[in-house]
Amino acid sequence: MPSVTDLIRPDIANLEAYTPIVPLDVLAERLNLPVERIVKLDANENPYGPSPQALAALAAEPYYAIYPDPEHTRLRAMLSDYTGQPVARIVCGAGADEIIDLLLRLLLQPGDVVLDCPPTFGMYAFDTAVCGGRLVQVPRRADFSLDLPAIEQAAAETQARVLFITSPNNPSGNLTPPTDIERLLKLPLLVVVDEAYIEFAAYQAPEAERRGDIGVSAWVGRYANLVVLRTFSKWAGLAGLRVGYGLLTEELAAHIWKIKQPYNVNLAAQVAAQASLQDLEYLQANIGRIVAERERMLVALAQLPWLQVYPSRANFILCRVLDGDALHLKQALERQGILIRYYHKATLRDCIRISIGTATQNQAVLEALARWQVDRLE
Repeated sequence: MPSVTDLIRPDIANLEAYTPIVPLDVLAERLNLPVERIVKLDANENPYGPSPQALAALAAEPYYAIYPDPEHTRLRAMLSDYTGQPVARIVCGAGADEIIDLLLRLLLQPGDVVLDCPPTFGMYAFDTAVCGGRLVQVPRRADFSLDLPAIEQAAAETQARVLFITSPNNPSGNLTPPTDIERLLKLPLLVVVDEAYIEFAAYQAPEAERRGDIGVSAWVGRYANLVVLRTFSKWAGLAGLRVGYGLLTEELAAHIWKIKQPYNVNLAAQVAAQASLQDLEYLQANIGRIVAERERMLVALAQLPWLQVYPSRANFILCRVLDGDALHLKQALERQGILIRYYHKATLRDCIRISIGTATQNQAVLEALARWQVDRLE
């Protein structure tokens, strides 16, 4: 009798598994440290957590034994107020990740091409493979800006169906100018702009930027081939509850509704997201703290001559280790209970990414980096 694994799709059998970040309690046990000693700055999570109103709403919800609203009616109405887009253009998901998967399942037939611009968020490549698509990568320039002529050439040569752009980009932190996105919207494909970190870029931005030079969510509806992704994971501190949404045309949304799981956003996630949208003043204050710490960290890290520090408009900072081994640095900090992200791919050779934590957490990182350099030279 043949093995059951012979029944698996060959492309899935050969697929490289996505490597997620390990949970806090597992990390603490692995490092033999109490959870409260862990400084977790490796996944761009919000160090302040959910708003008090969200926590209170979660505790007060009486109907966890009942299936959640499959149409996310109240949440979408509140998101309409928050984004300025009509309810019919909003689809919620179990994190923005689910919206990525739904879009690709909707659009791809086996072998269809998706354009990716590395270094960037890994789920675009992962979901393309899972959905049977073919990934074509158009690397970013040395400053992590998009190579527009190369994207246009790749789109023409491959008849690509989807292009993903993250702005601010993860892990580099830079924004894509709206003029670049507008140029790419002329291509005959779906342009998906992932704005997971846009709240950090928009906080106290100059007036000219607030008028539309940061995000492009207001363009949805104006361009039929534009989708914008958003999430509550970062700015609202709800990463553990998995709730995000997509802004897209009514026509495209109608087809997404056909294929999404009916109860895809659980009740707790809906409750917490709704309460977060009612507690914007508190959450905006936390965004302000994170942005202020980001600016402080950019200056402080730049004082270390062995680091190349890249500008960031998100809640993290990318650095290249110019002198020393980035992996050894990551491991040395981990032994102290400080967790950062390490990269060693072609475009991110010897790079680390530090999520912005509280002032105390960030100071611990700076002190650990200084100690590592001293210990390395002794």
